[in-house]
Amino acid sequence: MSDKTRILVVDDQTVVREGLVLLLELLPGLDVAGSCGDGEQAVAMVAELAPDVVLMDLRMPRMDGVEATRRIKQEHPDVEVVVLTTYADDESIFAALRAGARGYLTKDAGADEIARAVAAVRGGAAQLDPAVQRLLVEAVATDERPRKAAARGEPPDGLTRREAEVLTLIARGRSNAEIAGDLFISEATVKTHINNLFAKASLRDRAQAVTYAFRHGLTD
Repeated sequence: MSDKTRILVVDDQTVVREGLVLLLELLPGLDVAGSCGDGEQAVAMVAELAPDVVLMDLRMPRMDGVEATRRIKQEHPDVEVVVLTTYADDESIFAALRAGARGYLTKDAGADEIARAVAAVRGGAAQLDPAVQRLLVEAVATDERPRKAAARGEPPDGLTRREAEVLTLIARGRSNAEIAGDLFISEATVKTHINNLFAKASLRDRAQAVTYAFRHGLTD
């Protein structure tokens, strides 16, 4: 049995798609299960090939990457989606994240960045390109200023002080292992806190947690 992560590559540009396939096949721990050129094919191929991660373009014919991501997550919730696109505007970012993508990279990402994103989403984390994360925070800031009451009083939505601390560290981009080291607790305890705070705040993943933390004044 192979322990490699199986990848489906989705991009409507043949040269880009074939280049990604060649690149990914050179990376250790990854196995390209297949590739296709539009979202409609992607949905069908996920059902057929059962990949672990879909590397998804956004702007494609017949069915775009956002709708394909939404369909894939509805029908195959264990399959993770990493967006790899030319577009890093806030509308595209929010649409992809709302659809269920856990990673968002631009096409100038290197092989190491793609590998890290795949590993992150496989491990239950989110992975956003730094430029994308800045745009996400700026979009939230424009829409709604952070509320400082949470920092002065009780954390929102019934979060405990410790859960709020964990959320703040998530917003800094810290991994579970790094949070455990920062707070001098076990990684299992960190996971328990994350599960609890996600349930209380109705959060799906770390990308949503970053937005939530900013809106409630739980970032530095």
